[in-house]
Amino acid sequence: MEIAYVLYPNLTALDLVGPFEVLGCVPVVNAKFVAASLDPVKSDNGLTVVPTHTFADVQSADVVVVPGSGHWKQVLAESAELVAWLQAVHPTTKWTTSVCTGSTLLAEAGLVSKATTHWAARDELTARDVEVSTDRVVFDGKVVTGAGVSAGIDMALRLVEAEFGVQVAQTVQVGIEYDPQPPHAYSSIPAEVEENLRAFFAASSQS
Repeated sequence: MEIAYVLYPNLTALDLVGPFEVLGCVPVVNAKFVAASLDPVKSDNGLTVVPTHTFADVQSADVVVVPGSGHWKQVLAESAELVAWLQAVHPTTKWTTSVCTGSTLLAEAGLVSKATTHWAARDELTARDVEVSTDRVVFDGKVVTGAGVSAGIDMALRLVEAEFGVQVAQTVQVGIEYDPQPPHAYSSIPAEVEENLRAFFAASSQS
């Protein structure tokens, strides 16, 4: 199974690495890291990833994984080449997936009708006539979207289950010891925390 991980400047590293680690546990998976060029790509927090293929090199893939970015407004504004590639490769895929604000790129490409994303970017989906879900993982036909950042691990585990069965997914989950126990409750976000984050995202997404 060939998986194309999409790279672009300012992607969020965990959006990429989380699914890669999960899906890489399945022996039949072959990963490609696809970008506009073979130049190294720097994430929004500074991690550098080297592409293995260009968009021109990859005409088809079994699975496409599109990470998000903390700079999603800027990414959307500069996404024409990436969006065109997604539109071209999507008909060949068995699964087209995204993590976090990567779903806004799928929406920009017109590939999804219902999706989840990072809570701060839901308006971007609504503006593109996509039904917004607050679920952690959403299946919309062969399009699978994960919510913010860490949800990429959940998305990939759900994908492994859909493709290889429950036992394989459980084996991978136990193998990576994925058992989230966050120190703070997530169900109720303090207003001050949300306001601070929205201000940070607004500044970073325009930079």
